[in-house]
Amino acid sequence: MTDELPDRAVRAFEGHDAFERDSEWFSVTTTAFDARVTAAETDEWALAYTLEVRAPMLSNAAEETVGSAVEEGWFDTYELRLEDAVMALREDLAFDDQRVVEEAGEAVAVFEFEFGNAGRVPDIAKAIAEYAEGTYVEGIVPGYEYGPPVSALLSRARQSDSEGDRGPMPL
Repeated sequence: MTDELPDRAVRAFEGHDAFERDSEWFSVTTTAFDARVTAAETDEWALAYTLEVRAPMLSNAAEETVGSAVEEGWFDTYELRLEDAVMALREDLAFDDQRVVEEAGEAVAVFEFEFGNAGRVPDIAKAIAEYAEGTYVEGIVPGYEYGPPVSALLSRARQSDSEGDRGPMPL
């Protein structure tokens, strides 16, 4: 990706209240995790997008030591569950690349895709980022104390569950 963003992508993200510009990236403001998206021209009419969602590895989220087998199992499950991220969309979309890698104590989910209607992409990126966050919370391993931002996400999930406006709490 270059520093030169396509004008139609810039207009779309700047016109959406869930994003803030950060150089060649647009940060998602509706998630507790670092989520950001950028765009580039292609040889076709569609634009190419890269969305990154950075969440703490389980061992960095927990207040106590997490065994390597537990963390590996958690990471594998998180990666597998994120393969279903397109199910969170109302658009017909296929990822050109979708991966989760461990980087500096973070689980970094990367979604790359092309899409022709730049005006729809902010909603797509927001939905995928929120899906990744929800998937993370659902996959939290019980029995550990968690620090911020995971503790706040778990607290919010418990409150929503007790008010009856969400599905069952994962813990």
